[in-house]
Amino acid sequence: MPGEIRSVSEGRFFHGSLIEGVTRVLPNFKPFLLLCLLLSVCSVNVQAADAPAATTAAAAAPADSAPEDPAKAEILVKGGLLGAISSSIDSVQDKLDVDGHLLDSWRLRADRAADEIDALVNKPQSRSAWRIAGDFVMLSLVWAGAFLLLNRIGAFLVTRLSRHRFLIRRDRVVGVLGYMLPYMVPALICLPLTLYVSHFMPTSVGRALALCLAYSTSSGIFSTSVLLSLIVLFNSGHKRPAVRIIRHYAPHPLFIIGFLAALSDALTSPQIARLFGGNVTTSIAAFTGLMASVMFGMVVIRMRRPIAHLIRNRSLGARLARPAVQQTLKIFSSLWHLPILLMILVSAVNLIGAGEGSQEALRCALLTTVLLIGAVFLSTLFQHVFKPTETRTDSVYKERLLSLLHAVMRIALAIGFIELLGRIWGFSLFEFAQRNALGKVISDSLSSIGLILLVTWLLWVVMDTAIQEALKPSANGRSARQPSTRVKTILPLLRNAMKIILVVICTITTMANLGINVAPLLAGAGVVGLAIGFGSQQLVQDVITGLFIIIEDTISIGDWVVLDSGHAGTVESLTIRTLRLRDGKGFVHSVPFGQIKAVTNQSRQFAYAFFSFQFTYDTDVDAATSLIREAGQSISDDLLLASKLQGPLEVFGLDRMDMNGIVITAQFRTSSGGQYAVSRAFNDRLKRLVDKSPEVRFAQTYPQLVMSPHNRQAPEGEEGAEQQALPGKTSVVNKDGSESPA
Repeated sequence: MPGEIRSVSEGRFFHGSLIEGVTRVLPNFKPFLLLCLLLSVCSVNVQAADAPAATTAAAAAPADSAPEDPAKAEILVKGGLLGAISSSIDSVQDKLDVDGHLLDSWRLRADRAADEIDALVNKPQSRSAWRIAGDFVMLSLVWAGAFLLLNRIGAFLVTRLSRHRFLIRRDRVVGVLGYMLPYMVPALICLPLTLYVSHFMPTSVGRALALCLAYSTSSGIFSTSVLLSLIVLFNSGHKRPAVRIIRHYAPHPLFIIGFLAALSDALTSPQIARLFGGNVTTSIAAFTGLMASVMFGMVVIRMRRPIAHLIRNRSLGARLARPAVQQTLKIFSSLWHLPILLMILVSAVNLIGAGEGSQEALRCALLTTVLLIGAVFLSTLFQHVFKPTETRTDSVYKERLLSLLHAVMRIALAIGFIELLGRIWGFSLFEFAQRNALGKVISDSLSSIGLILLVTWLLWVVMDTAIQEALKPSANGRSARQPSTRVKTILPLLRNAMKIILVVICTITTMANLGINVAPLLAGAGVVGLAIGFGSQQLVQDVITGLFIIIEDTISIGDWVVLDSGHAGTVESLTIRTLRLRDGKGFVHSVPFGQIKAVTNQSRQFAYAFFSFQFTYDTDVDAATSLIREAGQSISDDLLLASKLQGPLEVFGLDRMDMNGIVITAQFRTSSGGQYAVSRAFNDRLKRLVDKSPEVRFAQTYPQLVMSPHNRQAPEGEEGAEQQALPGKTSVVNKDGSESPA
C-alpha cells in the first residue's frame, strides 16, 4: 500500500485533469447518498440475518422464542417509510460489530512487537555495536557524498546550459533541467552505487537501516523532482502565478511524503522483516504509511485551487474554438481532488485495518473513480443537450418540459450511480428492495413519493408557463395583443393560489406515504378553519369584497384611484384582503377591501383636460379664441405631448359672463393620467401668447380703496343725554360691490 500511495502521488496531475466534472453531479447526489448509506446498512444487516440468522437462532435460542420474531417483523414493516426505517434501527444496532476487534488486534501486534524488540536487543551478536553503527555511518556517507557531488555537477551544468542561446528564452526547458540534473539524476545514480558498496559489507542491522534510509531519501527526491518537472511544463501565460505557488509550497511536503511512503514500502520487505521482526516492521510501516497518507491529503487540499487554475486556464483562442472542452475542464477543475482524497482515505483505512484486503479496496476505489468520471461526462452531455440557447425558437412549453426531462434524467443518473457504486462496494439497493420485506416497503413508499412529486412538478410547470405566457407582452409589433391590467391583477393571485393548493396536496399525500396519519390533521384543519370563519367576520368580508372588486375589474394595478375614505394614489398591489396605494408624496397606504364603499378610478380608457379662461370685457372674443386654438395646435405638434392626446382641441366658445369678465372653455381628450401634463403645458403656452397680444387680456380683480362713512354724526339728544359721534371707518369696496376691511 505505501507503494500504491507513492504511485498515486506521482500521477495526481494526470488524475486531476480527468476527474473534475463531478461538480454537476454530486450536488444532486447528496439526498440520494444519504439514503444510499441508510439502505446499505439496512441491506447488509438484513441480508446477513435472513437465512443464516434463522438457523443459528433455531440452534441457540429457546423454541418458544422462534415464533415471536416473525410476528414482530410483520408489525414492524407497517406504517409507511418512516415506520419501516424506525423498525430497522433495533436490528441494525443488534447486528453492528462494536466489540473492539480492531483495537484488540493492534494491542496484540504492539505486544508482539515489544517482544521482538526485546529479543533483538538481548540477542547475542557476532559483531560489536560500534561496528554495526560504523556500517550505517559508512553507507550513509557513501550515499550523501555521492549525491552532493553529483548535485554540484548537475547545478553547474544547468548554469552553463541556461546561458546557451537555444535555452535563453525557453524557461520551461531550463526549469525541467533544473530539477532533472541536480536532483533526479543524482538520486537515480546514488541508490545503485550504495547498493553496490553494501555488497562488500557483512549483513547487519546498521547496513539494513542505511539501505532503507538511502532508498527512502532517493525515492522522495526522485518523486518530488518528477512532479515539479511536470508542474514547470505549465509555466506560461496566466498559469505562472499558480506554478509559482506550487513550486514555493510543494517541494518539502512532497519530499516528506515520498520519503515516508518509500520507507513504509522498504520496511515491508522480507529481508528487513527477518532482521527486525515482522510485527515491528509492519507496525512502523503502517505508521509511516498513515503519516504519508495524511500529509498527502493535506497537500491535495492545500493545492486544489492552484492545480484547478492550471487545469482550466487556456488561451482565449482555445476557449472560443472549443467551448465544450472549456466547460468540461471547468467542471473538472472544481472537484479534481475528490477522487484522489477517496483513494487516500481507502489507503489509510486499510493501513489501520492491518492491511487486510488492501488490493480489493484499491480496486474498488479505482472502479469508483472510473464510475465518477463516467457520471461526470454523462452529466456534462445532458447539460449541453438540454441547455437552452438564445437562437432556439421552440415554444416555451417545450423548453420547460425539456428542463423537466433534464432534471428527471439527472435524478435517474444519480440513482444509477448509487446502484453501481453499491455493487462495487458489495451491496445492491435493488436486491434489497426486491428480496426483503423492509426494503419492499421502503421502495414502494419512495416510488409513490417520487411519482407524487413528479406529477406535482409537471402540473406546476404547465400552469406556471401558461400564466407567465399570458402575462408576457407579445413581441410581434404594435398590433399584437397586450395583457390587460385585469389579467395582470388576477393571474398573479391565481398563480399563488394554485401554488398553495399544489403544495398542500403534495405535502398531505407525501405525509400519508411516509406513514403519518393525516386524518386527524385534516379534521383539525377543518375545525380551525371553521373557528376562523366565525371569529374573523371582518376578514371574511374583506376577502369577499376584494374578490368581487378584482373579478369586476373595478381596480387594477397601476390605476390612480380615490377612495371614499380619503385615500388617493396609484395602486401598487392587490392581495386577497388589502389594497396598497402610493400617494403623490410617496407614502404607502394599505386599505382593507371591507372599508371601501366607493371608488373613483381616474385611470380608465381616457380623461379630459378641461380649461376655463376668463378675459376682460374689452377683449376681442375672436382673438382670444384664436390664441386658444393656436396654443392647442402647438400641443398637438409636440411629439411628447401628442402621444397623450386622443383627439384635437375642442373649443366650446363663450361659456358665461359675470362681473369680472367673459369665460371661454375648451378641452382635450387625453389618455388616462395624461391630462395633467397636457393641462400644465397648455396653460404655459396660452399665458405666453396672451402676454404678447395687445387685444387679449385676462380678467383680474383689482381692489379699490374708498372712504365710506357708514356712521354719521349723531343728532343732539335731550338734555342730560350723553351722545357722542361715532367716527367713520375706512373699508375697501370691490367692483362687485363687496366690502372688505382695509
